[in-house]
Amino acid sequence: MSDAAAPLPAGDDLAQMDLAQTDLGRAIGHVFSRPDLLTEALTHPSAVPPARGKARRRSQQRHYERLEFLGDRVLGLVIADILWHRFEREPEGPMTRRMADLVRRETVARVALDIGLDRHLVLSPSEAAAGAARKPSILADVCEAVIAAVYLDGGLAAASALIHRWWEPLVDTMDRPPRDPKTRLQEWAQARGLGLPAYRLIATEGPDHAPRFTVAVSVGQSEEVSATALSKRAAEAEAAASLLSLLIHDG
Repeated sequence: MSDAAAPLPAGDDLAQMDLAQTDLGRAIGHVFSRPDLLTEALTHPSAVPPARGKARRRSQQRHYERLEFLGDRVLGLVIADILWHRFEREPEGPMTRRMADLVRRETVARVALDIGLDRHLVLSPSEAAAGAARKPSILADVCEAVIAAVYLDGGLAAASALIHRWWEPLVDTMDRPPRDPKTRLQEWAQARGLGLPAYRLIATEGPDHAPRFTVAVSVGQSEEVSATALSKRAAEAEAAASLLSLLIHDG
């Protein structure tokens, strides 16, 4: 398969897609008994035709968003378990900072690239041409969806094995807990005379028992970068980490 993301398959292309999924299954260390789960995890919403009529057929092709919701929670649980056992004497605060760094969008997207998920995404032709397969937000969502697919297909042990394989080397590099992203962004901005970062709550969505907060942040005249998380504090931290990464790269 080429290095480019896969466009929407049709007809005879499905056999090649199945072969790609088999190869990817080996790359992530899991052979799927339900390959449809992996197909769903790799499918971008743009590649799914809109439903027609009032009823959605159960057999209709799905995209990765529902799996991403589940995979985010599985990833968090396994990473928390890794940190709990690895740093037995560390209090909650430092472990929280390690956790935030390991599950933030840029980290998950980097793991997705290491696995090679970008080469197997199913995208509409327009999204493929726009380079969607290399966007961190999409890569992170797909990686979490793949984790969920492994979890549903093989159970928690299989998903845990995948996460241990790709995240433990990152944990090994953590000699000390990373500083809070908001603190790092503030220090970066003040060192350049740019003033304090400005945070803005964009939206609060979801049910009362599980709201999701979207927060945007900017520094000086920089563009705003937004992030969504299960708490306002977590969304601010993720947005700060994303903006700092962008500013350092551009600088």
